[in-house]
Amino acid sequence: MTMSDPAIRVERLSKRYRIGTAQARYKTLRDSLVATVKAPLRWIAGERSAPDSHFWALDDVSFEVNPGEVVGIIGRNGAGKSTLLKILSRITRPTKGRVELYGRVGSLLEVGTGFHPELTGRENIYLNGAILGMSYKEIGTKFDEIVDFSGVEKFLDTPVKFYSSGMYVRLAFGVASHLEPEILVVDEVLAVGDAEFQKKSLGRMGSVAKAGRTILFVSHNLGAISGLCTKCIWIDKGQVKYIGETRETIARYLDAGEDSRTGQVVLPEKKQDASFTRISFIGANGYPNQSLPVSEPFTIRFEYVLSRSIGEFEVAFILYDRNGSKIFYSGTSKKASLSVREREPGRYIAEVIVPRKFLAPGSYTITSVIHQPNVRFLDKQDAVMSFSIIESGSDDYKYLHQDLGAILVDFDWAVTKSVSPS
Repeated sequence: MTMSDPAIRVERLSKRYRIGTAQARYKTLRDSLVATVKAPLRWIAGERSAPDSHFWALDDVSFEVNPGEVVGIIGRNGAGKSTLLKILSRITRPTKGRVELYGRVGSLLEVGTGFHPELTGRENIYLNGAILGMSYKEIGTKFDEIVDFSGVEKFLDTPVKFYSSGMYVRLAFGVASHLEPEILVVDEVLAVGDAEFQKKSLGRMGSVAKAGRTILFVSHNLGAISGLCTKCIWIDKGQVKYIGETRETIARYLDAGEDSRTGQVVLPEKKQDASFTRISFIGANGYPNQSLPVSEPFTIRFEYVLSRSIGEFEVAFILYDRNGSKIFYSGTSKKASLSVREREPGRYIAEVIVPRKFLAPGSYTITSVIHQPNVRFLDKQDAVMSFSIIESGSDDYKYLHQDLGAILVDFDWAVTKSVSPS
């Protein structure tokens, strides 16, 4: 491989999965005999076997990544991002197309990938290093750094099956990032860790990038993507939608507001404990609108359904600007905490009023969340809607085309004339 060759070359890559009513592979003799007897009866009754259907998780994907590039991969849930990384990490095979990788690949895709649960943390460090082609001595030179980074020294000789998910991820990321693979592939798994670990991990990836290694980074944290990646690939419905400079790619992704042009988006109801069904931006006139004047308040309305009674939970949203930087988080506070009756199965509406002259003119995107804080997500809709705050035409806000930030804070100011000293 020369310096002009790419570190990763993906050519017309496709991956197809079979979905539908395929039966279990293993059946008892009794099951087989019963099915044989029933088959003619079903045929007479006019029944037919439901045909298997196929789903293309990736469809004709092509791109190149040069040595030393840090490339972000963004897209909605189900877009095909994780499938792509699994193919690049040789966890699954493509249906069509080819992948060329030049160098050792270190992967951190999901909790459990690459570790043997019966082996201790110490043994898994050496196992992963051996898989990467490193000698026992080479692994030993990095061993202390890995243990210090992961913070699992007390449990180093405990089988990892007894680790918490946080411990597991810290050790797995420490191994993947410190054993010096030429290519590092990281999925959204970092979201499992706490805020301190995420900050530490992003700093480590920055150090790996400065060392000239190639990184592929999948995340819904657009701020992290923007700060770390020099190039970005936007994948939508299994296809590459856009490849380019990070901020431009993020801006295009956030501006692609499918149903949000009408000021609302309808979501399919999921078979889970809680799920959003509709999200709307309601203007001061009481109607959904995607373009909202800076001089008027507006309402964000979240409609959701509970399929069963659950404990304490919160409906919330995260606001991002055009560049994907997180501006703030807001959720149902304790003052508006849900009563026992409101946690029972049924359909609900949660609303929040955003005051006038609070957001500066510009484009914004929200991610909506139903979660039990510090426990689990019940539903999360990443970059579910985009909207615009527009100037209202008042003389007070003609200057807002300038880059003055996203939040307008209407503090009470007092101006008095000072008394000159005698």
